[in-house]
Amino acid sequence: MAYLELNNIYKTYGQDEHATEVLSNINLSIEEGEFVAIVGFTGSGKTTLVNLINGLLEPTSGEVLFKGEPVQGTSHERGVIFQNYSLLPWLTVGQNVFMAVKEAFPKKSKKELNAIVAEYVEMVSLTPAINKRPKELSGGMRQRVAVARALAMKPEMIIMDEPLGALDALTRGNLQDEILNIWGKEKRTALLITNDVDEGIYMADRIIPLRPGPNATLGPEFKIDIERPRDKTEMNDNANFKQTRNAIIEYLMDIGNERKSESSEEFILPDLSPKDFVNQFK
Repeated sequence: MAYLELNNIYKTYGQDEHATEVLSNINLSIEEGEFVAIVGFTGSGKTTLVNLINGLLEPTSGEVLFKGEPVQGTSHERGVIFQNYSLLPWLTVGQNVFMAVKEAFPKKSKKELNAIVAEYVEMVSLTPAINKRPKELSGGMRQRVAVARALAMKPEMIIMDEPLGALDALTRGNLQDEILNIWGKEKRTALLITNDVDEGIYMADRIIPLRPGPNATLGPEFKIDIERPRDKTEMNDNANFKQTRNAIIEYLMDIGNERKSESSEEFILPDLSPKDFVNQFK
């Protein structure tokens, strides 16, 4: 039995002649401890897919199963890291994390809750800023607070909805490594939604493209045959990286051209430009 299963998922917005089928025949299985990335076009339905998995939305038809049970509403077992930080501006770093921990563990004492907060704030290297408010933090630091808040609830699965998309290259690269370090230590199941092919290859065990909507569906999976831990400075010279990257980009370009020929609507491709990992993250 897979840890997370999406079986024949369809999601439609609107009714009758105004109905739009955003997702169509989505089937996905993720094993416990696996790191999977879904990469797709802007506006292809990636966030709708995330909200179905975390329980914020219900499918029009089909089922989402977590550990064999239907997903019904949100749960602390599935922690979500969104692109928007969603921090309470009047609370400090520690207080933002504390609120989430208190909600997840209502029976623990204040001392125990504070210990959890301190552990995860330290894990994302923000202990010196624990008493600062969001307005005093950089964008990267705010996103680290969001990561700490999600992980401090000790979810069994981490769901990331383009959490690094708004960050500069250096901060993005550092946070990629921090998330991978945390995932490697605790081996929680992880799902990353991204529009960056290189990010998916660097972080995941396998990548699955999402064909653009309406009627968006998942494409073929690409397994990432690169040993961990992965080194950005060595990626450009890795034959498996080049082969996998070229195959994914070719697939995405093909379906992008196919969609353009079928519709006048403009689709924005994922980030497909070649990257120099060595210089980008210096």
